[in-house]
Amino acid sequence: MINLAIKYRPKKLDEIIGQSHLLSSESVLYKLIITNNLSHTFFYGGAGCGKTSLARVIASILDCPFYELNATTIKVEELRKIFKTYHNALKKPLIFIDEVHRLSTNQQEVLLPFMENNSAIIIGASTQDPNFSLTSAMRSRSHIFELKPISIDELGIFLDRVLESEDIDIEDDAREYLIFSSGGDARAMLNLLDSANSITENIDLNTLKQIRPHTLQQGSVESQSHYELTSAMIKSIRGSDVDASIYYLARLIEGGEPPMFIARRLAILASEDIGNANPPALNLANSTLNIVKHIGYPEARITLSQLVIYLASSPKSNSAYMAINSALEDIKSGFNSPVPNHIKTHSREYLYPHDFNGWVEQSYMTTSKNYYQSKGVGFEKTLLEWVKKIKSID
Repeated sequence: MINLAIKYRPKKLDEIIGQSHLLSSESVLYKLIITNNLSHTFFYGGAGCGKTSLARVIASILDCPFYELNATTIKVEELRKIFKTYHNALKKPLIFIDEVHRLSTNQQEVLLPFMENNSAIIIGASTQDPNFSLTSAMRSRSHIFELKPISIDELGIFLDRVLESEDIDIEDDAREYLIFSSGGDARAMLNLLDSANSITENIDLNTLKQIRPHTLQQGSVESQSHYELTSAMIKSIRGSDVDASIYYLARLIEGGEPPMFIARRLAILASEDIGNANPPALNLANSTLNIVKHIGYPEARITLSQLVIYLASSPKSNSAYMAINSALEDIKSGFNSPVPNHIKTHSREYLYPHDFNGWVEQSYMTTSKNYYQSKGVGFEKTLLEWVKKIKSID
């Protein structure tokens, strides 16, 4: 029996799920494709969002010889052989390179002259933003487009079409889990459906959970539960209720939330709700991000628990959060404070504080503002005292 993910792989642009921001009739990418004016292009986005499928559809539309390579195994000689085969040919090949962020500098340099003379169309795919993984020379010769995770609604519509076409019976809660646990990855959703359908005629939740105990990306069994439990954990930490914080953390873990998602939310909270009231909170949150990235479940639960307890027990202040929001709001509203002449680059009027025992009276804005309002909580009190002592130096 043919794999469902292969069977339902899109063959036309209108069969690609989601990505309306790229593939609607009014979008730039769509127009470039249908007018045969697509240049070298790199797609990036999460797994299963349609990067490879889109490249194959483009090759079909342009009627190009198609080569599908992977940056982890590609050889320079292989690339040169392809280019040599189509030297002076009427049709230039479309070379698709998956995991393009893994291309070495040498491999990228080999591609450059062929990209420059357009002897082939290079399309790359990556789960990482090519703006940070490719050389500037590669980027300047190409376009970069981001593919979004497939939405819950779009996955649901696609799944229902497959279920009806394949005459597969599935219970409602199992269908919901199948969609949400796939985290926007259509391929993963069909692969899980495939496995479950091969062992039972009526797919239930228990069968799916035995095959996939945890969600693949952000999400949980129920979308509402996902947001409510995350919000409840954050608010419990903000309210310094250690036990409630741990309870909601446990609910998220048991519901299959990825440890990196939880760690990211806690890192945001460390700055937004604790800030300089306890600066080490941000360091611990950063360490947690790094640790859970490498160890995952089940051990990551311990590290997350340690961080949650620490954050819930920390003094709270949103002064840093409020300060930057206030400044940004001023700028968006049109407030403009020119840099005073005496602190401009190479100004001879600038007073160097170190020549005055660390501080000297001088203005740093033409119009003074008071964005930062210290709450005097925890270490913020110490910081406030430091500033006062600094400015009291005679």
